[in-house]
Amino acid sequence: ADDVAGLISSKAGLLYMGVELDAMKAVADAHSKRSLKDFEVALKAYQAQLEEDPIVHRHLSSLYDTLLEQNLCRLIEPFSRVEILHIAELIGLPVDTVENKLSQMILERKFAGTLDQGAGCLIIFEDQKPDAIFSATL
Repeated sequence: ADDVAGLISSKAGLLYMGVELDAMKAVADAHSKRSLKDFEVALKAYQAQLEEDPIVHRHLSSLYDTLLEQNLCRLIEPFSRVEILHIAELIGLPVDTVENKLSQMILERKFAGTLDQGAGCLIIFEDQKPDAIFSATL
């Protein structure tokens, strides 16, 4: 995201000024702000430039997933138990989307926790350090 401003203002970037570079700048600004809302606004505003190209679309969906994971990790960090609805309200996304992403992050071991779907809560466990004796006994 930091390199985009330099690329656009360079001599080579000035040759290609247009909607495509505006789209790239909007995505870079959203990424530098770590804002999912700005990212979604940029995707809607420049849909023709960003969604139609399959390579760009794949990279942007990967970037969106990374931003979502970073924002969720930042939001759940101070909690040991938090309602999924509260996280969804803080991040501004539907509860189903947040719940699916949290379950994916738990399965990928991005953090230790479990989803209590009956209570609608996320329970976060302390990171356990591996015991040296355990690895030695194996």
